[in-house]
Amino acid sequence: MVEPIFPRLHVVTASLPVVEAVLSVSPRVAIQVRVDDALTDRDAYALTVAALARCRERGAMCLVNDRLDVAVAAGADGAHVGADDLPPAAARKVLGPSAVLGVTLRAPAVVPEASYFGVGPAFATSTKDGLPDPIGPPGVGAVAEAATIPVIAIAGVTPSRVPSLLAVGAYGVAAVGAIARDPVGATREFLEALS
Repeated sequence: MVEPIFPRLHVVTASLPVVEAVLSVSPRVAIQVRVDDALTDRDAYALTVAALARCRERGAMCLVNDRLDVAVAAGADGAHVGADDLPPAAARKVLGPSAVLGVTLRAPAVVPEASYFGVGPAFATSTKDGLPDPIGPPGVGAVAEAATIPVIAIAGVTPSRVPSLLAVGAYGVAAVGAIARDPVGATREFLEALS
């Protein structure tokens, strides 16, 4: 079986130990550095450079959530923008034509600048405040059915929930809390569920 080029598991974290633990299991992931708002620009850059170095050593993709400036300055593979960030067309101008650009969606939409869609919240989660109600597998499926690029389901995703998301057309999943609690074990479980 040929391994897909685009990673099916996206690990969203601001922890270098989590990055290292995940990459010790497999490089077949995308590490999404979620920069804490409390960090200075210098610290956000240092965190991203360190995470990127670990990704490069293992051949894994490294993206930065929200902070396009940090992604470009560090030389990351790309970035992910949410509903309150720069619009996708502006983000693409900042990142350039070849960078990976993830765009958050909650309903089907045409976004020609996007490389993939982060779709959710799939389920209820406590890892991020202020999210709208979960859209569940049916909502993820509605976006996937209309999409021509990979759909990565996010929020409240556990390995046991992966089959319901794949069944409606999700290409992969993004994990935050499940990975943070057990980076090695959860990475193995997610990769198995996604294979």
